[in-house]
Amino acid sequence: MGVAVNSDFFKFTYEFRRHNLKQLDKNKPRVSCIASSSISKKIKRTTTITTHAAASSSPAPGAHYPEQLLDVKTKQKSKRIAGIDQDELVDPKLLADPDSCFCEFNGVHLHYKVYDAESQSHNSLQSQTASQLPPATKKIGFPMILFHGFGASVFSWNRAMKPLAKTTSSKVLAFDRPAFGLTSRVFPFQQPTPDTENKKPLNPYSMAFSVLATLYFIDILAAEKAILVGHSAGALVAVNSYFEAPERVAALILIAPAILAPRLTQKEDEGNPLGTNEQTERDTSNLVNLLKPFLKVYTILSMFLKYITQAMMQVAKGMADMLHSLYKKVLSATLRSAVGVTLVRILIDKFGLAAVRRAWYNSKEVAEHVIEGYTKPLRVKGWDRALVEFTAALLIDNESKMNPPLAKRLHEISCPVLIVTGDTDRIVPSWNAERLSRAIPGSTFEVIKNCGHMPQEEKVEEFVSIVARFLQRAFGYSESEGKSMQAVS
Repeated sequence: MGVAVNSDFFKFTYEFRRHNLKQLDKNKPRVSCIASSSISKKIKRTTTITTHAAASSSPAPGAHYPEQLLDVKTKQKSKRIAGIDQDELVDPKLLADPDSCFCEFNGVHLHYKVYDAESQSHNSLQSQTASQLPPATKKIGFPMILFHGFGASVFSWNRAMKPLAKTTSSKVLAFDRPAFGLTSRVFPFQQPTPDTENKKPLNPYSMAFSVLATLYFIDILAAEKAILVGHSAGALVAVNSYFEAPERVAALILIAPAILAPRLTQKEDEGNPLGTNEQTERDTSNLVNLLKPFLKVYTILSMFLKYITQAMMQVAKGMADMLHSLYKKVLSATLRSAVGVTLVRILIDKFGLAAVRRAWYNSKEVAEHVIEGYTKPLRVKGWDRALVEFTAALLIDNESKMNPPLAKRLHEISCPVLIVTGDTDRIVPSWNAERLSRAIPGSTFEVIKNCGHMPQEEKVEEFVSIVARFLQRAFGYSESEGKSMQAVS
């Protein structure tokens, strides 16, 4: 009996525990579902309330959802380059200053400014003739043409144009080269092919175009000669213009010139060294007689190897030229693609403003209006494609292949030359300018202290004073004229 009781007790306990476990299993998911359902109802209720509130309040566009506002900001940021909105690009003439002038040359509308010291105002030259030129221009006969550097424009001469005009008592003209400033961007232009080599139009982004435009402006100024003033990469245009027409260039003024100067080698003294020992000469003569048979064989073998080497070098050179030409064509095609344009936009956005500040000796002196002046061309339609075309033209420059390298022709310059550099130029080091001055016979070299890459902007008075002294020496001004030039500057 006792066993029966115990058996019933254990059976009862087992069933009781089993029943409780089932209840727990049933209750757990039920509680979870109830909680989820409750939360879901709350979310739906909250969403409904929020929707009705949004519909009734009618807030300003863009204020509904933070995500949309974030997207708008992201899009706005992506469409700005160096702080310039790229959704509002315009024709360059709409950005012109009151003193801006435009003229058409070979289908390109060139933007330029000219300051006339005599009339004390900026004038358009297109309606002027030689008889209408001011007396001072007739007297001196040498107006100035100013060339800006890479990425710059006429703006970089704003502070120097008026002082230079007063110093020279002549006209001073600065123009924007194609791809820069407010000069029109032209595309497409016909690419050269073997069939159209003689009929091809002039590439507006080539060096040849800039050189011919320079001669065109000398004609507009109704002058036989002009003083060419080139800053940085603009110095290349000035020097190339000289070699194109040296009879049209009165003098060259190169500021921080971006021209790679050749390495200079010292001339070795000719003749025999002093104190030659006669005994040594006799011994050497005897040794030469003894080795004559061997020297003859050596000479024959050397000549044979020389011919073989020359033949191999010609083959290698031909292959190298072919590969180099192919490389340039591929690179040019890549640059002209959407990838190249995108790359240019990225580089200008990331490094454009930094390069402007780096050009100054003291970057803190770069005022906001200077930044605005250098970024203004980024508002011109097609500025990015034009910059790509300019770069491609540098790579495929067929004209330069026909002429000797510039470094080997510097000694041919015979006109007066002034080279000016800043002692702290971080773009084109001053030692290169000094070496360049030694490569050009009779050139004058001047260094401006505490100055960077922009002497005509950073140290205007000192720069103009240097130019005045140079012109006085070069063209033989009288002492009284020299003093008056110093006074007006």
